[in-house]
Amino acid sequence: MTTAPADNVRLADYTTLGLGGPAGRFVTARDTEELVAATAAADAAGEPLLLLGSGSNVVVGDAGFPGTVVHVDSQGLRRVPAGDDRMQLHASAGAEWDSLVEYAVAEGLSGLECLSGIPGRVGSTPIQNVGAYGQEVSETIARVLVYDRETGERRVMTGAECGFSYRSSVFKGDDRYVVCEVVFELTRSPLSRPIRYAEVARSLGANLGDQVPLSEARAVVLRLRKGKGMVLDPADPDTRSAGSFFTNPILGPEEFTEFGKRVAERLGPDVEPPAHPDGTGRVKLSAAWLIDKAGFSKGYGRGPVRISSKHTLALTNADGATTADLLELAREVRAGVAEKFGVTLVNEPVLVGATL
Repeated sequence: MTTAPADNVRLADYTTLGLGGPAGRFVTARDTEELVAATAAADAAGEPLLLLGSGSNVVVGDAGFPGTVVHVDSQGLRRVPAGDDRMQLHASAGAEWDSLVEYAVAEGLSGLECLSGIPGRVGSTPIQNVGAYGQEVSETIARVLVYDRETGERRVMTGAECGFSYRSSVFKGDDRYVVCEVVFELTRSPLSRPIRYAEVARSLGANLGDQVPLSEARAVVLRLRKGKGMVLDPADPDTRSAGSFFTNPILGPEEFTEFGKRVAERLGPDVEPPAHPDGTGRVKLSAAWLIDKAGFSKGYGRGPVRISSKHTLALTNADGATTADLLELAREVRAGVAEKFGVTLVNEPVLVGATL
């Protein structure tokens, strides 16, 4: 059974930022049955519900959450052959994400290696369409087992039904579905998928499009993420964050033209900002570059919160901060980028009891 509900549990202890007020009720679900039961019970009681995994991509307000918080700690992993050179991994929502990636690499299963080191749990990956270094989970998700809170039934959704897009899906911003299990379909191969990210290729001494041993790809990605404070480490205060706080903006052709004019006016005609076609006729910018060029360098801060000393995309809780402190810094950065470049940054972490 789920653990007995507790009142006023401090959510700061369950987030990587170390911020957040108390939960009205706090319950831990250790398998899918408990997760569904806890969700159904909260719905039957008419209580607000928050599902919380490792708290790596969430910002909880100082007032906390007034309803039921279900800590998703369900574990489980099954291998199912999918024919030819394919293998499916069925992972419970509460399984640690990087442990799954480590397992896939060790077992010679290709498709997740460049997503190494990302904090969080399996259940959050389809919601956010987690991605990094040229890979996204949507490329390998075959289906997702969900609990439909509207019908009270479980349902299997295909990858296509998940509506994946850049850092989003049908699950994001809509609490109808509770992710219970995710099925990843991977390739049996000792080699990585073709390398798509220039920084990874350079670090490997490879070219874009090359394939390298899985263990080498994972090792390089972990090294790069650690260098940016993006691998959790209690000894490194830069990792007391919610990861990348802002998503990379995507502009249409006309917007990108206007943006180029702004860059030329503010930084000079010879400055070329990082920009990459997204495959749909639009252009993806670098949020990190925008933040830096707007005057917010690594280590910039106010009081107990600051931009990471390793990466301008991470906002960190140095010591003794409140969520209000963090959001004030986020607003300052967002306003500065908008004023200089005419681009409005969008937060990547989920905001609970908080707004920008």
